[in-house]
Amino acid sequence: MLAAASWPAPRLLHRRADALLLALALTHGWLLLVRPSLALVAVGLWWNANTVAHNFIHRPFFRARALNRIFSAYLSLLLGFPQALWRERHLAHHKNLKFEISDFKFELLGDGGAAGALWAALLLGDARFALTVYLPGFLLGLGLCALQGRYEHARGAVSHYGRLYNLLFFNDGYHVEHHARPGAHWLELPRVKVEGEGVSRWPAALRWLEACNLCALERLVLRSRALQRFVLGRHERAFHLLLPPAVGRVGIVGGGLFPRTALVMRRLRPGAQLVLIDMSAENLDCARRFLPGPVEMVNERFDATAPPPGLDLLVVPLAFVGDRAAVYARPPAPVVLVHDWVWRRRGSGVVISWLLLKRLNLARR
Repeated sequence: MLAAASWPAPRLLHRRADALLLALALTHGWLLLVRPSLALVAVGLWWNANTVAHNFIHRPFFRARALNRIFSAYLSLLLGFPQALWRERHLAHHKNLKFEISDFKFELLGDGGAAGALWAALLLGDARFALTVYLPGFLLGLGLCALQGRYEHARGAVSHYGRLYNLLFFNDGYHVEHHARPGAHWLELPRVKVEGEGVSRWPAALRWLEACNLCALERLVLRSRALQRFVLGRHERAFHLLLPPAVGRVGIVGGGLFPRTALVMRRLRPGAQLVLIDMSAENLDCARRFLPGPVEMVNERFDATAPPPGLDLLVVPLAFVGDRAAVYARPPAPVVLVHDWVWRRRGSGVVISWLLLKRLNLARR
């Protein structure tokens, strides 16, 4: 009896941590039963597809194949589409192959039956709810998933290292790392961080803000002298408080459509040598119209690990595409001034404008 008691109990799961994902998937189902709503259907589908279902595709949770098939059918019932079909499509994406239904798989029968049963029950049981609540929520959830997928790969695989997002989405933000090691468990991804690859400060579903909002605001400022005066005044006040007394060579990342930083530097440190670094030749041409005289223009993407030589000061914009945390941790110049959102204070810093939601932070080597 003592020998029998010392035997290890059989384990159902490959990793104990996946019990949390399992519990959350069951909670998701319970919430849909007791408090169904359009928002819950949409957000639940988007969240589950990018957490529980996504992890289950790459690393099935259970040791027993039968239990994995049952859970796959449950996810199909929960999300409204066959998981076996999505699994084939997603794995084709990782192999850079075009998705095709080449042959019938037994798993599709169970998953397709579960998803079909859900839709039949909804339409026959309460067609009004199905058509006015569940279907719009389902389509919105698919739209959020499409948005997520689009911006996870807008310029190749892109990672987001924000703590809150990766806590709520089980390290889904480590997308470059996931593509490098698709079979890695979600707990392992932070330990295999890929340096120097695509990074965004925004989660994928909000990454359109990088391309849309900031550029739209820049173009709006270009059209208004009053806005230009306001922007220059607020930035000049902030730079005046943080600039070192003497600077020789100043690098400005993203010379920009309206080169406010360069204009402010000419007012405050007229003897400084300005270097504008922007991957858009069009933006640099626009900056030249505001900056007569000698200004060095570098038409390339800024690499924080290899900045232009001899910089005394580097200015990083709010629209910086890269690892902002690494810039703070390992400043690429002796003095770095970083534009950031007003709620992200790092070391010494001042608010540029509450209206613009911007602040300027100082980092030193």
